[in-house]
Amino acid sequence: MDIKEAKERAENLRREINRYRYAYHVLDKSLISDAALDSLKKELFDLETKYPQLVTPDSPTQRIGGKPLREFKKVRHIEPMLSFNDAFSREDVQSWLERLENYLGRKVKEDFYVELKIDGLAIELVYENGVLIRGATRGDGLVGEDVTQNLRTVEAIPLSLETPRGEKGPAGQLVVRGEVFITKKEFERINREQKKSGGKVYANPRNIAAGSIRQLDPKITAARRLDSFSYDIVGDFGKKNHSEEHEQLKKWGLKTNPNNKKAHSLKEVFAFRDYWEKHREGLSYEIDGIVVILDDNVEYRRAGAVGKAPRAAIAYKFSPRETTTVVENIKVQVGRTGTLTPVAELRPVEVGGVRISHATLHNLDQIRKLGLKIGDTVIVSRAGDVIPQITSVLKKLRTGKEKEFKMPATCPVDGSKVVKEGVFYRCSNPKCGARSRELVRHMVSRAAFDIRGLGPKILDRFVDEGLISSPADIFILQAGDIAALERFGEKSAEKIVGEIAVKSKIELARFIYGLGILHVGEETSRTLAEALAKEVRENRLPENGKGITVAAAKTGAEKLQYLPDIGPKVAESIIDWFRDKRNINFLEAMDKNGVILEFPPARIGRSRLTGRIFVLTGTLSSMAREEAKEEIRKLGGDVSESISRETDYLVVGEKPGSKLHKARGLGVKILDEKEFLKLLS
Repeated sequence: MDIKEAKERAENLRREINRYRYAYHVLDKSLISDAALDSLKKELFDLETKYPQLVTPDSPTQRIGGKPLREFKKVRHIEPMLSFNDAFSREDVQSWLERLENYLGRKVKEDFYVELKIDGLAIELVYENGVLIRGATRGDGLVGEDVTQNLRTVEAIPLSLETPRGEKGPAGQLVVRGEVFITKKEFERINREQKKSGGKVYANPRNIAAGSIRQLDPKITAARRLDSFSYDIVGDFGKKNHSEEHEQLKKWGLKTNPNNKKAHSLKEVFAFRDYWEKHREGLSYEIDGIVVILDDNVEYRRAGAVGKAPRAAIAYKFSPRETTTVVENIKVQVGRTGTLTPVAELRPVEVGGVRISHATLHNLDQIRKLGLKIGDTVIVSRAGDVIPQITSVLKKLRTGKEKEFKMPATCPVDGSKVVKEGVFYRCSNPKCGARSRELVRHMVSRAAFDIRGLGPKILDRFVDEGLISSPADIFILQAGDIAALERFGEKSAEKIVGEIAVKSKIELARFIYGLGILHVGEETSRTLAEALAKEVRENRLPENGKGITVAAAKTGAEKLQYLPDIGPKVAESIIDWFRDKRNINFLEAMDKNGVILEFPPARIGRSRLTGRIFVLTGTLSSMAREEAKEEIRKLGGDVSESISRETDYLVVGEKPGSKLHKARGLGVKILDEKEFLKLLS
């Protein structure tokens, strides 16, 4: 993305984020989920970090919240109520710490305080000589709304502070900050009552908490049974560490979260975050991540703020269940029954705990319903083990370069006419889907790529879910795309992807066998590999799929038919395969997707068996048949599967087959095992 494109993208993002944020913070309306909004903000933050010249004073990254509602009295905060920048990965957190250390000009001691990030409403409490005199919302960070009457109804907020024995209470003014929220149980109770009365059903607990605090009648707020945690003291009260402030808050009778704790390294920070991502369902309230704070208050204050966020703290979010990304392409997969399924190729993004790059679109009607175009910014959601879905299109982020998707008129697998049946499109060839499935199975078999862990059932599942329709698709499978499927975990997904990566390098003979060319078995594949490798070297062609395509054309059927195991019929079958446009595209896709071909070494000079053609029959007692074939090839000989007049030797072991009778009829020289071993030595 160049600076011009980045500027256009940043302007579109600012406009949309401001619209969503105004509705959310000022009107208490959620037009988009918090996770999706966070994703847009992170994208804008990353753009402005990469291109600092794009930062504008009114950018959403440079301010907090929205404008206060006019119905409440305005309150100016003693110190700005800052928000946190977001991190979505370990790399983001490590980058944050590096930026902090670069700013301070030295390494910092890795002592952090980690807190659960409550999905509620930020508040400020002002106590005068231990008595609550004012409560306010964050507002725009500088000016909030006076909601004292409503906050007084929250039992978790003390109206007067406790004074521990032997200690003096806080004299003068004390400013405390925290969060107001509603429990999951209370959220369900309120919505049940709303349904009964025909009232508005709330989307999430955060919306109820925000709406309750902004009620003009405190009786309504009291009926909502709000809860609260305190987490910060504004100003210097002689505490060296942030963790000590939490202990002091508890002593004064303010409710703090018992799950917050100190972390002595980033490793402990990551462990804390990962634990609560897995166990958050057991909490009575909603959280959407953790807050990581440098525990040393002196260092924290010295670090100051960047924009409207503290440098020495960051919000490390959980993997979003909903996020935004860009549809880079829409390709069509052909399933086992021949049904054509459009699949969105996404800019890779993490959602629901896994990194994905694909999302099924089901059918053309679904695309039309969404109004989706290639290049659109979309919202992708995933809940539980549900496969990621595109739920909506952010049309106002369009640049005009987006493209309409059209279902192909011919099948991308075999070129047959595509027919429409209800909302589905199918290949008119009833055998197409089955053939495609068999080719995929054949390609991963032991004689070809030998990819363990991709059994028939798993391959069928991948085909049905739109992850693969061609063997080339196997090599761009992402662990997240697999882990997103039901009954697949991250470990099993990573194991499959790891195995694929290892097996993406393959001998040319095994690769040719895997192509499933008519009449080309394992031995013929070896012969063909030798011939094509020779042609590639002589013509200085690339040692890949494109190279062997050109080599096959240069060799031609006339040359091929005189090679061992290749007659006129097989030669024509080979050349026809390499002429087919779909096969040419397939080989190019294999190259593009990272398949590496290992060409057989060139034969140097003449060996004792150069030009001699061998056929084996029966069982040898001294070595396996494959071992015998390798010994012949080492000495320059060729191995064929069938007897012909060109055959020089038939090697006979125990229990020979019909080849012995045919060899005698053609006058082919017959070697027993003892004679064969003598010839090799």
